[in-house]
Amino acid sequence: MFLDVLRFVHIVGATVLLGSGAAIAFLMFQHALDASIEARLAVARSTVAADLYFTTPAVILQPLSGAILVVVTGYDPTQLWLVATYVLFVVAGLCWLPVVWIQVRMRRLLASAVATGQPLPVQYERLFRIWFILGWPAFASVVAIIYLMVTKPVW
Repeated sequence: MFLDVLRFVHIVGATVLLGSGAAIAFLMFQHALDASIEARLAVARSTVAADLYFTTPAVILQPLSGAILVVVTGYDPTQLWLVATYVLFVVAGLCWLPVVWIQVRMRRLLASAVATGQPLPVQYERLFRIWFILGWPAFASVVAIIYLMVTKPVW
């Protein structure tokens, strides 16, 4: 029973990481350049909240539940597929942390533009490009982790 619950928690965490990442990317990109500043601000606020309430707990939960699963199931933690998941998780995290900071910064720039009636500074577009670039390896890493988690390839 414990193992089933633990697997369920781990799978839900992976699903939340993948789903929230995809949803956040879709919304931010959809409203990136052609929406009003007010619409972009609403999306940025939702994006920051989604990362806080969904992505962050999943990021914390995944390595904890994964480590417990490795111990409980008796997997060798040095198996290549597991080592690859550790590396990919670090890659995703190293991309995600600056992305969160960028999202918060973009939200502040948008809020300031709305409050003052001024156009967005050039810095906003630069931050968006960095956000977009960092999102690809983070998202690809999560997809690869899920693939490895499901297939557990023997190399």
